[in-house]
Amino acid sequence: MIAIVDYGLGNIANLTNALNYLGYTVNVTNNIDELEAADQIILPGVGHFKDAMARLDDLDLVPELIRLKETKPFIGICLGMQLLFESSEEGDVKGLDFLPGVVKKMTCQLPVPHLGWNKLNADLPSLDEDVYFIHSYKVHTEENVVATAEYEDKVVAIVQKDNIIGIQFHPEKSGDKGLQILNQALKGGFNQ
Repeated sequence: MIAIVDYGLGNIANLTNALNYLGYTVNVTNNIDELEAADQIILPGVGHFKDAMARLDDLDLVPELIRLKETKPFIGICLGMQLLFESSEEGDVKGLDFLPGVVKKMTCQLPVPHLGWNKLNADLPSLDEDVYFIHSYKVHTEENVVATAEYEDKVVAIVQKDNIIGIQFHPEKSGDKGLQILNQALKGGFNQ
């Protein structure tokens, strides 16, 4: 069973539908015992970094998520990926600190937010796809990068360190190829 962390900031309905379509059993929850019982945890997210961390704090989920990431596969999607890192300029707040790196506002001549379809750049043929992005902040890290996209500058699109995966784009909005990438993440990821 896959637990989607429900903290009030996420594209939960579309993500649940995508996971059901792929044949997974899904539980949308913020209950600690239910998260503990899950085989895998997905942290979605749409919105503001500081608000997201405040909501996770208000639900007393931060220490539990830190504990659970030691024993369970953990996937962060969009803002959920950004929360996996050390900190963000969006509200000058600390993140979950699962992965090294910081989140900064995108600064480029192209329109921000980075909105729409963009091609992934990766060494894995399964990731050579166009996927759907929507974000105004991006992760700055050189570690654990699996795939990037170009939007005037490099955008970190997928990261993985052991059982922790971050996906900046929305696989649930990226058609069949996005669903294949989501399924690959759930089956162990991209470092094989």
